[in-house]
Amino acid sequence: MIRQIAPLHTGRSRGVGLLFFFCPLLSFAQYNIDRVLTAGRAALYYEDYVLSIQYFNQVITAKPYLYEPWFFRGVAKFYLDDWMGAENDCSEAIRLNPYISGQYELRGLCRIRQKKYKEAIADYDCSIQYDPTSQGLWYNRVLCRIEDKDYDQANADLDSMTNRWKNYAKAWQLKAEVSLRQKDTIRAAKQLDKALELDEYDGEAWMVRGMISMSRKKWRDADDQISKAIHLKPSVAGYYINRALSRYNINNLRGAMSDYDKALELEPNNFLAHYNRGQLRVQVGDDNRAIDDFDFIIQNEPTNIMAIFNRALLLDRTGNLRGAIRDYTMVIDQFPNFWTGLQYRASCYRRLGMTAKAEMDEFRIFKAQQDKHLGYQPRWSNQHRKDVRKLSDIDMDKYNQLVEEDEQEMKHDYASAYRGRVQNRRVENDFLSLFCLSYQRHTNGMKEVMTFDQEVERFNQKLRPLHRVYVTGSTKSLDESVTKAHFALIDTLTNLIQDIKDLRKSKGLLLERAIAYTVTQNQEAAINDLTVFIQLDSISSLGYWQRAVCQTMMNEFSASQGVDIQLKNARAMDDFNEALKRSPHNAYLYYDRGTFYALHDDYSHAIDDFTKAIQLDPNLAEAYYNRGLCRLSSGHTADANKDFSKAGELGLYNAYSLLKKQQKTKR
Repeated sequence: MIRQIAPLHTGRSRGVGLLFFFCPLLSFAQYNIDRVLTAGRAALYYEDYVLSIQYFNQVITAKPYLYEPWFFRGVAKFYLDDWMGAENDCSEAIRLNPYISGQYELRGLCRIRQKKYKEAIADYDCSIQYDPTSQGLWYNRVLCRIEDKDYDQANADLDSMTNRWKNYAKAWQLKAEVSLRQKDTIRAAKQLDKALELDEYDGEAWMVRGMISMSRKKWRDADDQISKAIHLKPSVAGYYINRALSRYNINNLRGAMSDYDKALELEPNNFLAHYNRGQLRVQVGDDNRAIDDFDFIIQNEPTNIMAIFNRALLLDRTGNLRGAIRDYTMVIDQFPNFWTGLQYRASCYRRLGMTAKAEMDEFRIFKAQQDKHLGYQPRWSNQHRKDVRKLSDIDMDKYNQLVEEDEQEMKHDYASAYRGRVQNRRVENDFLSLFCLSYQRHTNGMKEVMTFDQEVERFNQKLRPLHRVYVTGSTKSLDESVTKAHFALIDTLTNLIQDIKDLRKSKGLLLERAIAYTVTQNQEAAINDLTVFIQLDSISSLGYWQRAVCQTMMNEFSASQGVDIQLKNARAMDDFNEALKRSPHNAYLYYDRGTFYALHDDYSHAIDDFTKAIQLDPNLAEAYYNRGLCRLSSGHTADANKDFSKAGELGLYNAYSLLKKQQKTKR
């Protein structure tokens, strides 16, 4: 950590005191490993993964024998889906310090993503050795054993889990899945009943129960059970596809169609949903839209013969004979003995007046009919139309059947602290970010929005910074090139500051560097620069404003690490108050202080500040949005919805999703 400089009482000038305060900052900012590591972890917390990797790279270069930067860089790579890189970093961290359970857990997850299940099991063995009471570790190891088809050992682990955690419903659910894979549906059903007895709100368990009913062709039971799964987990496309098959078999075609539509809303590229919806549209006579579904399938799988033949029939039926002939020909080239295809193509040729080609196809059919060994084409019965073929079953006699997966498998969420966001932060009803000074323009998620503050504009015009300063409330992750540009800017500003002998003349450069530190999530360094800036210019509100924001962001990260931040929160509030004394007409400052109140559940004061911000700037959409969240938390739903409506009207379109959610809840 940077040394703390005691206040000077020697009678020296104020400028000399500032110089002593500032010199350690210059000499240690580049080399203080603890600070760089903290900045990297803060960037990781705020999901700025590329930036965090740059910080961890600096620490690794300086001290490659520390395990922490290797591990945290592995975390960042994991969130960037660089699972091989993350695995390698975790391996190095484990080599340097093999006694940290979380490192094995993360490497196990990386290996799972690469389908290296045996290696993942070895990692979970080590992790469980250090943390034997973690349900999540046992759960993940069993899932790996199931994927590795080691069912005996999976059952042994599950027996240990049910003995240790007698009310752990998911263990019984996994027991049922193992039984299903071993083709023992009777035992699986009993185990699922036990799981649901322990936890009737487990959507996965209801889904597996529905799959058992489907395997027994108990379609109404399956419909009811999968409906319960969907009620509990409404965002899984596969659930709707399975329920659609059940509804199809009880002749609920409207319900099946609705399920395929919903599945495609959730997963627009889902093959099964497109194919089966196309088949269903054929049966209800919606030919043109059925063609759209088969077009999509063929565009993504140009050699899908079943889809090509179905599209040929539809083009034939809708009068596009040449298109139909093209598709029939592709099928016949692959299946020369597919007499149904030849018959349909001959019919198209005749209607186009291409008699010679029609007669050639008809002669091939006639010749085949003389051969008793080739048999004849049976007519479709209603029962046959209800059959469902497997995805890998390429039998042209089954061209008009719905499709199901070759083997129904449950997709599980692996238990992990690394799933989703880095920290367990609020996702729903999250307050929008604070406004602050930045080199990035403000966006509302859809487009750039013009922000204006008189003092910021005066700073740009009078001091002419190296890069124009903006007021922004949108923090976006930096890519590698932008990150390097900001680091280069910090180096440039540092050199300029060091070259200035009169410290008072460097105040503008200090503010610029503080802004660059803020953008790169190095809040501690930014606060140090801002403290010096405030001592040099106590009249400006910009230093207090930016320091309050940096302190608030640093406090949120510190709180996630278990640090007591009560005193530091008071410092941030003092800075907001000081900034407002100097700039009482700044709507962004009232918005920021209101958001600070809101983050600490002081909704009454927050609403007052948001209201003041709106009075000063009626177009500040973010103030309406955050005030709406406060009113919602205070039980004033009608007023909250008015705020969400106004925020959406002003371009903050995600406010409409909250408005829609409240309206659904009201119904």
